[in-house]
Parts: sequence; structure tokens; C-alpha cells
Amino acid sequence: MPPNNKIEIPLIEATDQNLKEYGYLVNNFDQCEIEIVTWPKQGWRNIEEGTGNEGGTTEGPFETWWEKNILYGKNNAVEHKSEYDKDGRYLLGYSSDPDDSSNNLTTEDPKQIYIWHVNYHPDGGQLFFPKDNKPFISPLALPGDDIQPDNFKAFYFDGSQGLYIHPNIWHEGVFPTKGRATFKGKQGKVHARVSIDLLKEFKSYLYFNVSI
Repeated sequence: MPPNNKIEIPLIEATDQNLKEYGYLVNNFDQCEIEIVTWPKQGWRNIEEGTGNEGGTTEGPFETWWEKNILYGKNNAVEHKSEYDKDGRYLLGYSSDPDDSSNNLTTEDPKQIYIWHVNYHPDGGQLFFPKDNKPFISPLALPGDDIQPDNFKAFYFDGSQGLYIHPNIWHEGVFPTKGRATFKGKQGKVHARVSIDLLKEFKSYLYFNVSI
């Protein structure tokens, strides 16, 4: 089989200005409120006011760690029931070309990161707040189910602030630039998730550089 496409997305510094449509930077975890989306009506009859948005939020650490060239993540705020969760953890990405088997034993810090999966939450927003002030990157795209790989941008965070993303924003967690990192997490408790397997749908990986 021929190798999958590799589509580079731009890496840009995260600021409140360029995050404006996606979310915003957060200085205080406890003071950040999570948007909860009212359950959508099924026909022409409306959802009663004050109902359909009572699930609340859930909190827990979002752990990320590199094992050789693979980045894993675990979201302790929610239960793992999706086909994309393996043994309670996600395979978030790779630090080398996933189609090149000779690269899969590298232990070097990543210079580029490749991702194969993205998702969004229609029920509420999500907050990632670094506990150890380590730099991280988050690939994001604006809402819409007709998303294309080149609609994504990778946002670089220096680790001094957290990232809040609005409901329906395409993302794939947070990516430490080296080693292990833990984030304080907060999100809608329903945890509805819409996913794209980029390999199945586009025969492509997305990748981005680690340094600006």
C-alpha cells in the first residue's frame, strides 16, 4: 500500500486575538465557566426553558506522555467508552512519520507531531490548564461537519496559561513538546463526541512543527 498523505498545518502563537473564534486563554482554572449547550429539539416543539442543559460539568486531570515516538493521553474527567479509547487512554499522535517503521523507536524530543484523529463536543466547552507550566500545542478548527484537513491550525502555548475551547470546536487534546505533562481538565459532563478518523476519511495525517 502507498503511504498516507502528510498535510502540514501552520503553527502559530496562541493569543486572545487569534483564538477569538475558537476560545480564549485562561489565567485561573477555578474562575473559568464551561458553556453547556441545550439539548437540540427533535421537531418543531421547543425544549422547555431551563431543561436540557442540566448535566453540569465534570473535572479531572488530563494526562499526556510520550513513549518513544507515540504520544498517549488519558482524560480522567470522563469514562472511556469510545472505539478510539484504548485501555482507558487515547493514542494522540506521533513524533515521526507513522508510515516509516524505522522511526518508531526514537526517544528524541519531537520536532514535528503527526495526528490521525480529531473530534468535537456538541454538549459543552472544554478547559485544559497546565499544572506544571510546560509548553504545549493544540490543533484546532472552527465548527462544521464538512471540515477539511487544511482548515486546522496548531496553536502554541508557553505553559503559563490554560486553553478554553468553545463547544463544537474541532480539536485533539493537548500535545506537550517533550516528556510528560498533566493538565487540569473541566468540560461538559455529557461528553458527547463527534470524531473523524483522518486516515479512513482523507487517507491523511496532519502534522505540525513543535517550535515556532
